[in-house]
Amino acid sequence: MNTLTVGDKAPNFEAKDNQGIVRKLSDYSGKKLVIFFYPKASTPGCTAEACNLRDHYQTFKAQGYEIIGVSADSEKRQQNFVLKHELPFPLLADEDHNVINGFGVWGPKKFMGREYDGIHRTTFVIDANGVIENVISKVKTKDHAAQIL
Repeated sequence: MNTLTVGDKAPNFEAKDNQGIVRKLSDYSGKKLVIFFYPKASTPGCTAEACNLRDHYQTFKAQGYEIIGVSADSEKRQQNFVLKHELPFPLLADEDHNVINGFGVWGPKKFMGREYDGIHRTTFVIDANGVIENVISKVKTKDHAAQIL
């Protein structure tokens, strides 16, 4: 697993979002960006995390932040997730893991004694110059906005 840390340049990425729009890091140049990686759309922890960010979205906007979510789900699953929970930010459908691997959040995980490879729930806060200013790997799904802000 390639670990990015504070002070690193954010990796360039390009992936389609839930509406099929191609999003890239350069789209956000000059803006602050919160990019959160989550294991799977519509699961309880991921729903709590996304809804917590949704509920504080205006605060993020007021402080100049854009938000993007990323998982390996299909565009259709991401779109269903957005519609069901009225999420105001795009979700990238990173089915080929380009963005996930670029940020180094894919790797071995343990759940109920079983080991498998998956997405580590991790959030990166990127400044207006594309530099990582915070990495949150111990995400509190129900209070994630407070961790970031």
